[in-house]
Amino acid sequence: MSSATCVRETRDLTGDAAWRTLAATGWIKLGRDAFVRLRAADGFSHARSLAFATSLVLVQGLIALVGVAVAWGQADFSRTILGAIEDAVPGPAGSLLTRAFVQAQRIGLEHRFLPLVLGLGGTLVTSTTATGQLTRGINRLYGIEKDGPFIIKYARALALAGMVLAAFIGAGVVLTVGRDLSGDSDAGTQLAWRVIRWPVALGLAAAAFGGVLRWAPRRRQPHWSWLVFGGVVGVAGWTIVTVAFSVAYRGSSSFGDVYGPLAGVVALQIWTFFSAVAIFFGAAIAAQLEAVRSGTKTLPRQ
Repeated sequence: MSSATCVRETRDLTGDAAWRTLAATGWIKLGRDAFVRLRAADGFSHARSLAFATSLVLVQGLIALVGVAVAWGQADFSRTILGAIEDAVPGPAGSLLTRAFVQAQRIGLEHRFLPLVLGLGGTLVTSTTATGQLTRGINRLYGIEKDGPFIIKYARALALAGMVLAAFIGAGVVLTVGRDLSGDSDAGTQLAWRVIRWPVALGLAAAAFGGVLRWAPRRRQPHWSWLVFGGVVGVAGWTIVTVAFSVAYRGSSSFGDVYGPLAGVVALQIWTFFSAVAIFFGAAIAAQLEAVRSGTKTLPRQ
């Protein structure tokens, strides 16, 4: 049960108002109060549920992409998928998804359309479930106790899932296909692309998260520019989590020694959990910033 105070709607707010509110409040106080709101909204429980659903989306989505590559004989696309996994998923979690990729590819050679059918069906269900959980968690951050009628909630979740999946597929293409294209270019162009491709990919992720912040809550949200701060914090937090786990996994072999064959599963769940916490904290920043501007009581309901 959430005890976060309900944030009053302030739909006419703009980015300038957000800057003034942020300057008057201060990042430290805003972050502290956003963390209080996250705890009051039972954000860590929502993060655990979202992490589980996200890990299923990653596996099912990977199988669907393998199915596309196998069904149409696109070997280059298969290499692109592997490149995206290596670039974006840290340590043993990436190894787990790579093994799933190889297994699905092998099955696809025996049963051409089986990975495609199962993967697409699984991705549809799990991604809708994940965005439904994301919607529920963000509603609680804004103090909204009901998510709305079942059909409307999951129709919105399905639309948001399509938007998020499209953005992340686009980010994967930027990271991998663009990297391969730069291989035939001069050294200066290659260096420039290695630097630029990450901001472009993160920009696509930020745009997807901004769309979630705009359309997921069951309320009228303020102007897009007002939601920028929460979107930046959420994507930045997810990036920090991913980089930190990548460095930690590469710097130590003891994790794999301790967990053995389960290392990939454990690493995937840990990474998705902390990523989900970062995303919900970004949403809490957006909610708390609007709460300050509207004069909503900061402390949770008693």
